[in-house]
Amino acid sequence: MASVVTEKRAKAFAHLDEARLGWFHLRAVLVSGVGFFADAYDIFVISQCLPMIYQVYYPQYASGTYPAQYVNPSAGVNDTLKYTAQQTLSSWTSIGNNIHLDAMLKASTNWGNLIGQLGFGYLGDKLGRKKMYGIELIIMIISAIGSAFSAPAVRGFDIVTILFIWRFFLGIGIGGDYPMSAVITSEFANVRYRGMMLAAVFAMQGIGILVGGVVFVATLTYMKSYIVADFFNVDYVWRIALGVGVIPAVVAVYFRLTIPETPRYTVDVVGDTDKAERDVEKVLALNAVRDVTSNWGGEQVATTKVTVKSNDFGSYFGKWSNLKVLIGAAYSWFALDIAWYGLSLNQSTILGLINFNGPAKISGFSSTDNSTGYVHKWTAFVDPSANVYDYFYQRAIGNIIIACAGTVPGYWVAVGLIEVMGRKPIQYLGFGVITVVLIILAAGWDQLSTNTAAFVALFTIAQFFFNFGPNTTTFVVPGEVFPTRWRSTGHGISAACGKVGAVLGIQAVGPYFSSNVKIVLGVFAAVMFTGILSTMLIPETKNKTLEELSMEDTVIVEETQVEYVAPK
Repeated sequence: MASVVTEKRAKAFAHLDEARLGWFHLRAVLVSGVGFFADAYDIFVISQCLPMIYQVYYPQYASGTYPAQYVNPSAGVNDTLKYTAQQTLSSWTSIGNNIHLDAMLKASTNWGNLIGQLGFGYLGDKLGRKKMYGIELIIMIISAIGSAFSAPAVRGFDIVTILFIWRFFLGIGIGGDYPMSAVITSEFANVRYRGMMLAAVFAMQGIGILVGGVVFVATLTYMKSYIVADFFNVDYVWRIALGVGVIPAVVAVYFRLTIPETPRYTVDVVGDTDKAERDVEKVLALNAVRDVTSNWGGEQVATTKVTVKSNDFGSYFGKWSNLKVLIGAAYSWFALDIAWYGLSLNQSTILGLINFNGPAKISGFSSTDNSTGYVHKWTAFVDPSANVYDYFYQRAIGNIIIACAGTVPGYWVAVGLIEVMGRKPIQYLGFGVITVVLIILAAGWDQLSTNTAAFVALFTIAQFFFNFGPNTTTFVVPGEVFPTRWRSTGHGISAACGKVGAVLGIQAVGPYFSSNVKIVLGVFAAVMFTGILSTMLIPETKNKTLEELSMEDTVIVEETQVEYVAPK
């Protein structure tokens, strides 16, 4: 009898694998993709928020004076003027160990990501994809609202600590989204377009990064007159920016809570072949319905349940053929995120080199001594016409330029070519090109840092191949290579290793980026090279079923008859 059930399982999965790309597939991509849009928006928006927070809550560090020889236009005489927080950025990060607190804040979501990826990864296999999907968005919504309303205590934690706590919990929700969205999309997808669907979900990360810059530009533009008059009004800007991250999460949460369980989980973990067979038929029917909100409910049925393999994590990954795949997927993600996050969340140096780190605060000035005719020249003073508004606005524009130049195009080229080239060739290509570019930047930094055009070209190439490369494939591959009963766990472990790399890139390397650029870029290049080596451990997943990739065609042990209410 088991052979009959096994045949029924194979037939149901074949229908999913061979299905035409349709509306149910679109729903899966949209529901998962909107969440990833929110994930990326929330993670990367913090780099623009922090300078505003320091400006508002630590204005006393906007210090110094103009040169004594400076001619005060209003007085018409030589004068010494103090810098003000209206004209000069707070240098809070240069005081004591504050640069490490800044790095900690930037990495706070990544610490949460690590917990969320491991926790939701395990629970997605233990309790089911459907039971866990949507919970991560609820955590994100609550935490994003808390982040937007963060404030220091009169006695107790300052705003840096309060924001860290909220961002940590936000990270748990974001982390949970990685394994859940990847696995659900993978298990509903057909073979031909599975990689494209997974890549499209992840590509929404690029849109989230881009929209973060757009939100800052729009908010700053609207509030320009208020900020120019009183810099404290930027307090509204960063709060609005963090709050906007709630919107896409709220839009997606209902659809996630009502998405059905995947037929593969229903068979290979629950052991219900009959329900899985019925659900496959519904998926195929809904694929032809022009409605991405379609769902179905449960019903009382007599069904055949089977006993399946379970609780064998150690024995499965105890085999080198399986363990090497986990190591390859996890280490590749680890290596990628060291450089990806190390560069993405420490972009002040990059923005400065492309002249979008705010208006020049050093400008030439000259005056003539009428008695002698001698021209006095000074080149080291802050232009009193500058306003901190200009810094924040130009920084937002710079982030948009970086996103449009290489980041967003890289994601979507990966979507278009992943089923043509395959996963491994794209990952090899990305790691290889990034390694070469970082070596060139490290070796030629002294010359390239003064050649804006050459630097922009090289940095754009690197950004493009991060995303048309390992940033996409390290998300896709772990969603395909593990058996159903450990697929969510395997993806969660791989993603969590990536976030360990992200924390290292942000906290261990980031604080020294500006002062040791050549060394940091050299280290990043070496790490990217190791990603080429780890890619050798993973299989090519193009045009293969999930069962072929996990080498688990047989999971059914025995069959029994039960009656129960099928879950929705």
